[in-house]
Amino acid sequence: DGGYPPLENTTMKLILAASLVAGASALQMPLAGKVGASRVSAPVKLDRRGMLAGVAAALVAAPALAEYTVPDLPYDYEALEPYIDAATMRFHHDKHHAAYVANVNKALVGKSEKSILDLQKDAIAAGPAVRNSGGGHYNHAMFWEEMGAPTGKGPSGELAAKIDEAFGSFDKFKEEFSAKSAGRFGSGWCWLGVKADGKLAIDTTPNQDNPLMDGGCETKMIPILGLDVWEHAYYLKYQNRRPEYISGFFNVINWEKVASNYAQYASKGVGIPF
Repeated sequence: DGGYPPLENTTMKLILAASLVAGASALQMPLAGKVGASRVSAPVKLDRRGMLAGVAAALVAAPALAEYTVPDLPYDYEALEPYIDAATMRFHHDKHHAAYVANVNKALVGKSEKSILDLQKDAIAAGPAVRNSGGGHYNHAMFWEEMGAPTGKGPSGELAAKIDEAFGSFDKFKEEFSAKSAGRFGSGWCWLGVKADGKLAIDTTPNQDNPLMDGGCETKMIPILGLDVWEHAYYLKYQNRRPEYISGFFNVINWEKVASNYAQYASKGVGIPF
């Protein structure tokens, strides 16, 4: 690879194109011909059309732009009603999440490609743009998938047993999670996660930090459930009544998805990929 960065974005492709144009303008291509019994090379200059054709071919051959994208919701905007309203879901998903994705893509132009999961570990060290927007993308990707239309069901099986082990009962877990969510000052998230010893824990993070980031959370753990307590997540419906929003959230948690996050990934020490 010669130490050059991968051609993974539009900027690098344009640099390649410019280099090809500049080089081609002075390039003379050898053309085999015969003079008597001997072969010679006659210099032939590329015309403008030839240069442009070469540039176009190079752009087509260059690797496709590697960018993060906003995932589709796994349900309709109205699916979480009456607990989370459709209007909030529309601007939260289509505007706020989209802005995080656009900003983290902009921040990573010209840098090595990573999955959004792999980006989390060093996000704080990478600077505010990656920390805030890269974290925002990961957090929201989890948030959408862990919710669904109200079913009245709670956790079951192994996850229910782990909740009872860590908190005493589901009701006590719900009480602690709700209190910590309400107590997070300003904007941030509340998380249920799996610690290195395999036990569940609850903690909060500011802004778009999450427990996967080095230095992002006091409790080092792999999150399996997160609640967005930024005002944009609930203000249209609940205004300043965050506790009501938190209470409503428990009605739309997809516990089957949370159980999958635990069993397939976090219980094995692996973060949930998106």
